Amino acid sequence: MPEGDTVWQTAKRLHDALAGKVLTRSDFRVPKYATTDLTGRAVLDVTPRGKHLLTRIEGGLTLHSHLRMDGSWKVYANGMRWTGGPSHQIRVILGNADRTAVGYRLPVLDLLRTADEQRAVGHLGPDLLGPDWDPRQALANLLADPARPLGEALLDQRNLAGIGNVYKSELCFLLGATPWLPIGALPADRAAKLPALAKKLLEANRDRPVRTTTGRRGQDLFVYGRAPRPCLRCHTSVRVADQGDGSRERPTYWCPNCQTGPAPSTARPRATPRRTTN
Repeated sequence: MPEGDTVWQTAKRLHDALAGKVLTRSDFRVPKYATTDLTGRAVLDVTPRGKHLLTRIEGGLTLHSHLRMDGSWKVYANGMRWTGGPSHQIRVILGNADRTAVGYRLPVLDLLRTADEQRAVGHLGPDLLGPDWDPRQALANLLADPARPLGEALLDQRNLAGIGNVYKSELCFLLGATPWLPIGALPADRAAKLPALAKKLLEANRDRPVRTTTGRRGQDLFVYGRAPRPCLRCHTSVRVADQGDGSRERPTYWCPNCQTGPAPSTARPRATPRRTTN
């Protein structure tokens, strides 16, 4: 699933291509908006909010989209061949005289009044890459349920917005705690550092084509996707097991030597790692 840094990059590409320009093409390929036509309206801006995208359009409208696991927005110069997937996967097309933005496999696509944006994103906690970032509020949100496993608390966008499965695993490693440790059991000094550390990781990667948390070329991540290869710190075999986030189980990686706390007995020594890029 795209995480906050990936969505930030997507918003920047869309903003650079569309903002300040009048739409000459508007094609919605979802039944709900099949008759909607935005041509003749200017795009005002494209703003990321956690993992959500808000495309604000002249006339008080906002196109809200979320990429979830497989969605993407592609931007093409007019005349270029589209390469984001087969045409039946296209959900919306927005174009102007210079560029065309194509939304593929978008599971969430809503057109709402800009004044009603809070209906779509009002539940989110402080945005790690947004102007509303508030580390104290983020920490208070995380600690509000001290019995909740650390990994689950980090994935809950109501606590802080922008962390996905990759950063969950990497943050837990850097904090020296397993993702199953109750967040209230995290030592106070490490808990206090958590919001700033999360922000540092996302900010460092928002302009990079390949996400890294290690600073090592060719070894981009400490634990995510590395099972059963050795830990970059202690050489113990990295482990993987599923952990829920309230909606689905997700593969979760950790080092049993570098990270303290509970872990499932059903941990798998092997997994098929997926290279994660922005």
